Amino acid sequence: MESQRVSECPLHGGGVCPDHLVGRRLERVVGSWHLYGSDVPSGPLDVWLIDSEAVATHITTGSDWCLIVETSDPYDGYDMAESGRVVVASISDETPFADHLGETVRAVGEESDPDSGRLALEITFDSGSVRCETWSGDLRLFSK
Repeated sequence: MESQRVSECPLHGGGVCPDHLVGRRLERVVGSWHLYGSDVPSGPLDVWLIDSEAVATHITTGSDWCLIVETSDPYDGYDMAESGRVVVASISDETPFADHLGETVRAVGEESDPDSGRLALEITFDSGSVRCETWSGDLRLFSK
């Protein structure tokens, strides 16, 4: 995956270039999940990577299925009445990023589409990498 500036999403813009993560240590990961009744939540809706410079890099999907990467602090969870609630909390082992806590980011690569912007982000550590991508509007995270 080549590291280059991605095409901008028509609705959400280009976000931030995640190259700022290179050379920084992953200190903490925060995620958000939609909880509805007793259903087991699927992957997180959002993740925030908190680095050694205390910068929070937010990764999520856009309404047009682009992958949004921006710097912003985690938001508070909220209740959606009969539609469930969104919980925001530190992640211990719920995503592939948990395996890389305390490690330094070695490289970042992006994939994009000229019409819809960023589609995937791969963050490489000494012990492996994590691929973030959008699929049918859902955030997908994979260890590589």
